[in-house]
Amino acid sequence: MTTEQALYKYCLRLGDNALIQSYRLSEWCSNAPLLEEDLALTNFALDMIGRAQLLLSYAGVVEGMGKTDDDLAYRRGERQFTNTLISELPNGDFAFTIARLFFTSVYEYYFFTELQNSADTTLKAVAAKTLKEVKYHKAHATDWMLRLGGGTEESNTRVQAAVNALWMYTGEQFETDKADAMLQDINIAVDMPPVKDKWNVYVQEVLLDAGISVPVADYMQTGGRNGVHTEYLGHILSEMQYLQRAYPDATW
Repeated sequence: MTTEQALYKYCLRLGDNALIQSYRLSEWCSNAPLLEEDLALTNFALDMIGRAQLLLSYAGVVEGMGKTDDDLAYRRGERQFTNTLISELPNGDFAFTIARLFFTSVYEYYFFTELQNSADTTLKAVAAKTLKEVKYHKAHATDWMLRLGGGTEESNTRVQAAVNALWMYTGEQFETDKADAMLQDINIAVDMPPVKDKWNVYVQEVLLDAGISVPVADYMQTGGRNGVHTEYLGHILSEMQYLQRAYPDATW
């Protein structure tokens, strides 16, 4: 594997995570329980689609095959996507969406904080821009976790159920492979163990304050980073890619 191939893989994974998360959050548009949340979750989706555009565009440049961000978003099959499984799960109820946003935004906060130190100037710039957005995502999700956990018996039960269901998907966020190791050696990629340690400390503190029990998982779900997905990604792509596949090369 060359450095360029490793960097392409790295950018693709980050871009895919943002793209699929943005799709899921956009589904709350006009469906959220409060007008404020309707606006907030939709704006988070816009933040993520912007991040996906930057990362997929850069991935296309690194690959050197002339592909654009649109090509990578709309002209790849399910097995070619490398997003984590947690990002593609259905939204469920509001508590489920908030719990997922909490787990992923806390991870992204610590991840992009470290990525700001990357030797790759493009990734460094993307990290600096993303961090400004992720800080708010993290604060918003944390506030809701505390409100739901410390609210009524019903809200506590729902967020506990969401945490229990999602916990087995959180470990995949911290996985690394040869591409990561190669890029870490030249100070491009993030060293994941410190990110995981900080994530664990923050998440467990918030769950404790919210009156939510930390689940004990015997195993973690994995595969998304290597193109092995749940049944749900195929449904997302069938909708997201429909226009491009029905009318290839259409212009506006």
